[in-house]
Amino acid sequence: MLAIARQRMLGQSFKKILPAVSVLRSYSSAAKQITVREALNSALDEEMSADPKVFLMGEEVGEYQGAYKITKGLLEKYGPERVLDTPITEAGFTGIGVGAAYYGLKPVVEFMTFNFSMQAIDHIINSAAKSNYMSAGQISVPIVFRGPNGAAAGVGAQHSQCYAAWYASCPGLKVLSPYNSEDARGLLKAAIRDPDPVVFLENELLYGESFPVSDEVLDSSFCLPIGKAKIEREGKDVTITAFSKMVGYALKAAEMLEKDGIYAEVINLRSIRPLDRSTINASVRKTNRLITVEEGFPQHGVGAEICASVVEESFSYLDAPVERIAGADVPMPYAANLERMAVPQVEDIVRAAKRACYRSVPLAATA
Repeated sequence: MLAIARQRMLGQSFKKILPAVSVLRSYSSAAKQITVREALNSALDEEMSADPKVFLMGEEVGEYQGAYKITKGLLEKYGPERVLDTPITEAGFTGIGVGAAYYGLKPVVEFMTFNFSMQAIDHIINSAAKSNYMSAGQISVPIVFRGPNGAAAGVGAQHSQCYAAWYASCPGLKVLSPYNSEDARGLLKAAIRDPDPVVFLENELLYGESFPVSDEVLDSSFCLPIGKAKIEREGKDVTITAFSKMVGYALKAAEMLEKDGIYAEVINLRSIRPLDRSTINASVRKTNRLITVEEGFPQHGVGAEICASVVEESFSYLDAPVERIAGADVPMPYAANLERMAVPQVEDIVRAAKRACYRSVPLAATA
């Protein structure tokens, strides 16, 4: 019932927000298109089929087939022993999942939203993340914590937070955040196969988005490396880093900038921890400018870590101050007009790129 109420609340807002999420694409019509939802579902299905130790648990993942239908059809195929509906008690079922991973099983724990993971954060941080180190490598914890992360639409401050920086600050965890269908499929497979705990941050506004995928991506053996970013668009004038939904915004901004003669290189981080510092720094050394984009709070954010890495390793290559685009440093407003102001928009990225390329008046000059 929790999922039904939440979906009704989001329904009208989605219709207004989804057009802004879509990015103009010029992909070959020959490429097969699948949604992010289908990519996640197929990855779970294939990994469960390949390894009997993999099982799913969470609120409404079975009979209801998932709050967002990511687990659709899996209860019927694998039965209630491997697709477990749980009570609404994140602290309880997350602890059970960690214990199962201690025993050698491979749980995939779904949070209906990562905001609810705060109820279980002790198990994630103090049990899952630290046990391998504290046992001198004797205990592996092969568990995946997955679910939607970040702002949705009209769900207020307590249901709109981005947890990328929260979990990426903790040694022992790996943190992944897919953008498109290829990311979702390849990274989730990598997460399930990994011997360490993985926090897998999805975005519910992307679940219904379709992206082209190759035959290689659809192969059951397909898997993406953890810790490796992808250059989604090559450029020479400015580097833009982003993850999850913000990759689409960055690509749209790059299209707009090209009309003004600015060629942006867009990096899809994919992996937040470990962070692909070498790809980021190599790009900055080519473009000599950096813009970081994220939905989360600016202080101690993912962008701040990227900026520190570039200053430490590539400072002498910078021709302009680094620009950070992030969510507003306030709890998420409920009102739609204020909510839009609180999260990054495409035009914010465009303005930042023009400032970095000295095509507009710097912010300091207008103060």
